[in-house]
Amino acid sequence: MDAAAKGGYVLANLAEVVERVLGFLPTKALLRAACVCRLWRECARRTLRTRQRIAWVSALEPGPAENHALVRALARELEKVHVLPQTVLYIADAETFSGHEECHEQKKARKRNSKETALALEKLLPKRCQVLGLVTPGIVVTPMGSSSNQPQEIEEGEAGFALLFPKIDGVKIHTFHFSKDVKNRVFDESKFAEAGLKNNPDLRVVLLFGYNSWKTGATRFFHQIVNPLNEKSIILAGGQVESFTSLTSENNQAQPGDACGVVGLAFSGPQIQSATVLLDQDVADERTAEAAMQRLKAANIPEHNTIGFMFACVGRGYRHYKTKRNMEADAFRKFFPNVPLFGFFGHGEIGCDRIVTGNFVLRECNDIKDDLLHGYTTVMTLIHLGSTKANQA
Repeated sequence: MDAAAKGGYVLANLAEVVERVLGFLPTKALLRAACVCRLWRECARRTLRTRQRIAWVSALEPGPAENHALVRALARELEKVHVLPQTVLYIADAETFSGHEECHEQKKARKRNSKETALALEKLLPKRCQVLGLVTPGIVVTPMGSSSNQPQEIEEGEAGFALLFPKIDGVKIHTFHFSKDVKNRVFDESKFAEAGLKNNPDLRVVLLFGYNSWKTGATRFFHQIVNPLNEKSIILAGGQVESFTSLTSENNQAQPGDACGVVGLAFSGPQIQSATVLLDQDVADERTAEAAMQRLKAANIPEHNTIGFMFACVGRGYRHYKTKRNMEADAFRKFFPNVPLFGFFGHGEIGCDRIVTGNFVLRECNDIKDDLLHGYTTVMTLIHLGSTKANQA
């Protein structure tokens, strides 16, 4: 038997060798290889099950007039990633995602339609993937390549990111949507249980994003959503965005309407640990920003397989810190050198100082609830999704 024949025999019969070879392939190539034969299909499935680390795609450079930079980046990078996304959270700047911007080189205005841009992003992702897309005034993003890259606060200009969550053992992530019913002043709290936000002992983190916050009755509605969820055993964090542009799951697809509402992601699983800190208006220089990060560090959340979120008021950033840019992202990186940071600048913030871990939960000791809705603040959040044996970054 010549060398080629021996190689063919090995790749057709020895699962250990096949898995070793397939392990080097990005997910799209791996799925194509799974069509070769039954052995390769089974090896590909086992390989995919080990890929449980979050991946992300960052867009920091303006794209051509017809496409947002995030569309271009996602189309390119999905050919390289080593995860099969089950849930995707993407956030892009509102101005260029759906607005108008003068293109100086071509001396003409670039025009985009947010629905078309959102559809272009959704088409790039797996059909059974649940997708939540938001547009906001500014973006916080860690460049691709390494979780230790310096996060960037991009308060103006074209930018975005997509967080790709694979299927993770012991973790369930699901989207939800509550829209204000103009006919009813009282929110039907049975909808919380339907969305998995009540009667769910494994619920650990809820990321909430309000939209159309300028509408009459919006503040009252947001309180009706946030207050019943305000328990010490659950991390609540998020903010007010311009709009949501995508909300798809296996069962439905929602479109933003004229009413105000709340969309979000819920993270359930006993292995999840999380903490948040609130940077209030008094945090206005490097010393006080770093003091807030020290509080977050003191929560002792494991930093492996952990992501950071920053939800800041559009009035903060370099304007708040007297022209010094990237102050809060830099402070975060100083204390969390290997945790990627993502988020946005928006129109209001949701969160407080809170810790939820497997060994320690701050319990209610009185009837006083934390105030969760803020303005002119920043909420920093850590979410640890448990230890994983996966070796994919």
